[in-house]
Order: sequence, then structure tokens, then C-alpha cells
Amino acid sequence: MQIGDVRLDLVADGTFVARPRYFGEDVPPETHPELFGRHQTAFLPIGCFLVRTGDRLVLVDAGLGPEQQDLPHGMHLVGGQLLTGLRALGVATGDITDVVCSHLHADHVGWLFDRDARPVFRNATVWYGAADGDRFVTGPGSMAAHIREGFRDPAHASRLRPIDRDTTVAPGITALPAPGHTPGHLCLVISSGQRRALLLGDAVTCPVQLDESTWHSMSDVDPALAARTRERLWRELEDGNTVGAGAHFPELQFGRVLAGTARRWLT
Repeated sequence: MQIGDVRLDLVADGTFVARPRYFGEDVPPETHPELFGRHQTAFLPIGCFLVRTGDRLVLVDAGLGPEQQDLPHGMHLVGGQLLTGLRALGVATGDITDVVCSHLHADHVGWLFDRDARPVFRNATVWYGAADGDRFVTGPGSMAAHIREGFRDPAHASRLRPIDRDTTVAPGITALPAPGHTPGHLCLVISSGQRRALLLGDAVTCPVQLDESTWHSMSDVDPALAARTRERLWRELEDGNTVGAGAHFPELQFGRVLAGTARRWLT
């Protein structure tokens, strides 16, 4: 899709197999059959976005990597497709100039470093929330050993950019703090001319949360703060020139909020 002069492509690294418990202990699947289907299971993408702006090629989120990860309650993540998806777009790993991680959970950092902790995107600057670095890289948060080693390697320090405030990453791309899911979660604003796209990461897991304000993410570190962040983002998406999508939105489909007495998600 085009946002003014900026091109935005969607790439999925794999699938997040989710169940109602992901959104809360008492979530009834029958209320949203369009999401959970007959088997009380939602098949959501592990989404990434490729942004072309000027001479920069920016990858937003780095997938799970060539991994499978089991989660509680019969949920799991299956990755491994990102590099194939990039090749289909005519992009090699060495072409990427920047990688922006919305946050440092496993399904957003998996292709940053290979099993030997070497950068996969060897020419890229890596941007991420500073508070997530404190939690996952130097703190107690869960992170794969080779990913943590890659972040901690002094040889890679010059290409790492922790963010703690609104930051211009590239022309037309601004990273904004959107905490709650993780302490340093970021959202990306892509803007050109009068049009904007919000890349929501996991600040919003699924559009049904517009109707279900009490549904949170099982992995929200601060559910109350995450809910306030979601509400702020919904308000941003009421602007008719702004569309948004999250990393796990079904089919990575963009949409906006139609304001009114009862707000609706419009694709």
C-alpha cells in the first residue's frame, strides 16, 4: 500500500495459534466466531512490515525466526517465513537499512541474530524501546540466549539505538512510546502528505478489542496501562486520513475507527 510517497508492504513470518484464554480467563469464544471459528482457535499472523522511504528500507519487527514456541493453554507460535517473504519482494537481508522492533518479545526479534549471535541484517541499525532493553537484554525478562548475546556483544553496540521518547527513525517514520504490553513498547507512525499509517505492534492484538475493552493480552506486563494506551490509539484511528494495523491483525489488514455512539472497526 502507498502512504503518500512511502510504500508499505506486509510480510508474515508465520502463525500465532491463539485461544480465548489469551485475552482473559473468562473470554467466551462464541461471542466472536469470526475470530475463533468452530474450534475455539484463532490463526493470526506473526506480522512484519517493510517500509520504503527515500533511500531507506525499514523493516518493522523481525518475526519469531526459524522456530516453534509452545505457549500455555494449547497456544503456539510457528515462524520461519520472513526471509522468504522478503525475497519475494526482491529484498535481500543486506538491503535492509533499519530494523525497528515494536518490542522485544520473541516473535518480534527472532531474525535479528542467527544462532551464533551474528546480525542477520548486517547493514541495519536496530531501533527498540530503551525500557525493553532494560527488561529483556540486561534484566530478568525472557529472551533467547543467542538474541540476548547479540544485543550484548560490544561489536554490535554501534548499530543499536534504544529509544525513550518520540524519535524520527527515517524520513516519514516516527517511533512513539506506547507502553503497557511491555515497558518500552513502540508504535510507528508512517506519514506522507495528509495520510498516516499506524503500525501498532502488540499494543492492540486484534480489532475486536475495540468492542471488547476488557480483553487484554496474556503477556501484557501492565494491563491497566496497556488499556489506556489502546484507548489513545483508538482515538488516533478516528482520523479519516489515518489507518492502522497490528502485528497480529487477521491478514495484517489495515483499518480505522468509525466514530459514533458505538464505534466500529472499518477496513
